[in-house]
Amino acid sequence: MEIIEYNDKYLEDVKDLLVELEEYIISIDKDGLDRLHPDYKDKMAQVDLETVKENNGKCYLAIEDDKAVGLIMGCIFPYSEFDYLDYKCPNRGEIIELIVTKKVRSQGIGNLLITKMEEYFKSVGCEYVLVDVFAYNDNAINFYNKKGYHPRMYRDIKKLN
Repeated sequence: MEIIEYNDKYLEDVKDLLVELEEYIISIDKDGLDRLHPDYKDKMAQVDLETVKENNGKCYLAIEDDKAVGLIMGCIFPYSEFDYLDYKCPNRGEIIELIVTKKVRSQGIGNLLITKMEEYFKSVGCEYVLVDVFAYNDNAINFYNKKGYHPRMYRDIKKLN
């Protein structure tokens, strides 16, 4: 197992991992709002990788037997010119994707990936890391809690009749 920076050689693996994550999210979505659009596989990886590129980010892959079995993407998004009005604006990175394929989960790969991303964020002066976690994803919530993350905001939803 090795952790490497993204390489186009693994683009199809990245697409497959993102589809696996989205299928999992769909399976636990109690609101039934998530879906796997027909264009998802071909476009989501491109969107995420472009976001990483445009926002001083990184994509790291966990490689086993010349196949990507996990990935993490993180960015350092700029603050708006008005953020300072209600926020101290410490330097922070944001994890936008983290997935380890089901076949190799619970083997420490997620820990390796998140540690690599946190090291990158520290190296460029970030003081905090943000991550959005789907409210119904108890596995991810427990994983991040064990890594020292905690909720800072909640976004509530209500279906209108």
